[in-house]
Amino acid sequence: MSANKDSDGGWKTFLWNSEKKEFLGRTGGSWFKIFLFYVIFYGCLAGIFIGTIQAMMLTLSNYKPTYQDRVAPPGLSHTPRSDKSEIVFSMNDDSTYAKYLESMKKLLALYETSLQTDDRNFEDCGASPQTYVERGPLESNQGKRKACRFDRTWLGDCSGLDDPNFGFKDGKPCLLVKLNRIVNFRPKAPSGNSSLPDALQGKVQPNLIPIFCKNKREEDAGKIGEIKYFGFNGGFPLQYYPYYGKLLHPQYLQPLVAIQFTNLTMAQELRIECKAFGANINYSEKDRYQGRFDVKITVNS
Repeated sequence: MSANKDSDGGWKTFLWNSEKKEFLGRTGGSWFKIFLFYVIFYGCLAGIFIGTIQAMMLTLSNYKPTYQDRVAPPGLSHTPRSDKSEIVFSMNDDSTYAKYLESMKKLLALYETSLQTDDRNFEDCGASPQTYVERGPLESNQGKRKACRFDRTWLGDCSGLDDPNFGFKDGKPCLLVKLNRIVNFRPKAPSGNSSLPDALQGKVQPNLIPIFCKNKREEDAGKIGEIKYFGFNGGFPLQYYPYYGKLLHPQYLQPLVAIQFTNLTMAQELRIECKAFGANINYSEKDRYQGRFDVKITVNS
């Protein structure tokens, strides 16, 4: 019993020693010094952390990414998109292509003429390919920049104005194609015919990034049929570049190219590759959307 009492007295004394005025073996002054040390220690760590973040923030621009050299320009994307880039539908069943129509209508809703009437935000940049429209440096006090208008009617049979089914009902599906946005990027037109496919030889216009589609697989040769291109003669005109970013260019509209496949072989999976051709547009086997894309299309009756 006495041993238990000594033991009980030991831990009670350690918890609070009334003779020495110690709590957990330390006096109030000792606890205060330890508390003050850790306050100063962690305060210094927090100050260093905040200081490094502030120093890093000073190196960042509000208008463009600091390190754009890691971006492989540019990506080429298409609408509609689907899982595994497969577009499969039946002409006589509108439910099989309803989702494709919805995605195309959603994109083209941004290009309504009624949304481009404000002259403070938009300007006419011409209906034929022209050179870049320079709107000053990014880091300036010019504020928001105007955007070039894009007339939806330029997309012809794929505009959705005359044919709300975008050709799907007739087995002649359309794709809407655009170059992905990269701040301050200036695509360059092809420097010569050597890099162009035979079908584009001698047809390329100045100030235009042309697009060309063909069969991806040899066995699909002769099954694709005629391909029509709508927009600026089947390409992206340079006057829509450069893009100044969301902060300075909130109304910016990317130029679109509409591609219509008018005579696809029925009931067969056809793999089609489309490429944008430019002097500074490269391709990568690791990225199927860098400067190009391929899509599988199956049209059933």
